[in-house]
Amino acid sequence: AQIPQLLKILWRGSAEGLSLSSFLLQLYALSCPVVYAAANNFPFFAWAERLFTLAQTATIVFLILHYRGETLKGKLLLLGFGGVMLLLGSYAAAVVIEVMHTSTVAAFILSKAVQIVTNYHNGHTGQLSTLSLLLSCAGSLGAAIVSVQVFSEKQNPNRFSMFYTFLTCLAFLTPAL
Repeated sequence: AQIPQLLKILWRGSAEGLSLSSFLLQLYALSCPVVYAAANNFPFFAWAERLFTLAQTATIVFLILHYRGETLKGKLLLLGFGGVMLLLGSYAAAVVIEVMHTSTVAAFILSKAVQIVTNYHNGHTGQLSTLSLLLSCAGSLGAAIVSVQVFSEKQNPNRFSMFYTFLTCLAFLTPAL
């Protein structure tokens, strides 16, 4: 869902209105499942899509810094982030990786909240891509539906928490458009 956002930044030559903190949180949230899958030796095809989305988000983080005139800072940030993720995937304790993986949903929600606050303070959405946001919501709805189906098979009493989380996020994100 990051391609429309990436293209909008490139076409406009600006990252105005985009919260660096929001995209850093997204970068973290997307890297957690990748680190988890790599550490648990999942087959590459099971997590390759996440890796591709992670690369797109890393590019957006770099472009935000680049258009702010901080190109070197962007390069160093991504180099350091990549090194940390490589070390975590290779050497981190299982409990650390599990906690990271569990924090993914919270990081995504927080990233959207940060962007909403940025939009409110700016009085506009800037270069925020509507299509990217809608695709993200559609993907979240799909994940929520699958989660509800999986959890209902296990008779988990919290099976609807993911679905309610999605609906709450959608309610907050729709005004951001």
